[in-house]
Amino acid sequence: MLEELKEANEYIIGKIKEEDQLVLEMEEYAREHNVPIVTKEVAEYLKFMIDINKSKNILEVGTAIGYSGILMGTVAKKYNGKLVTIEIDEERYKLAQENFKKSGLDNITSILGDATEEIKKLDEEFDFVFIDASKGHYMEFFNDSYKLLKKDGIIFIDNIMFRGYLYKEYPKRFKTIVRRLDEFINYLYENYNFTLVPFGDGIGLLKKED
Repeated sequence: MLEELKEANEYIIGKIKEEDQLVLEMEEYAREHNVPIVTKEVAEYLKFMIDINKSKNILEVGTAIGYSGILMGTVAKKYNGKLVTIEIDEERYKLAQENFKKSGLDNITSILGDATEEIKKLDEEFDFVFIDASKGHYMEFFNDSYKLLKKDGIIFIDNIMFRGYLYKEYPKRFKTIVRRLDEFINYLYENYNFTLVPFGDGIGLLKKED
């Protein structure tokens, strides 16, 4: 089954034709410097979800080099929307700023800092939240951002299955992260309108209903 999913993902990726030169350059940089960015199939799904929800106010937890931010900001601009993105690593934050400037997008606000602190400082509502940062803090990122989520808003959680370590043997040094993610998934299933999608490195999707 897992091999079939891998082959399906490769088929999907083969169909995606990216023409934006900046996006292509960022993908190449990420490969060369081992920077984690969303996979091509996850990127397509992310853009699709934002588009069908006509999301106008997006929060991103984990900017990295700005790859997913540019993808989301581009779609949000269609609806006069904006993106607020948070990054803890100063070097990646600065590189993201350069990429945002190159993109020409004027609807992205970047915050340098620890998301466990910075989300609590925000005083606006969001209709879409994308979480892709420190896996050990996913529960805290979720709880803090959920408070800012509008009714019918979506939370999109990437890499929630952490390299497949939630269902296969993992290095002992990751024991705490694996345990926390497993507990987090159980918590979401038990308390929210949540689903887990098994492609990329696992996507968690949640809709706020109250």
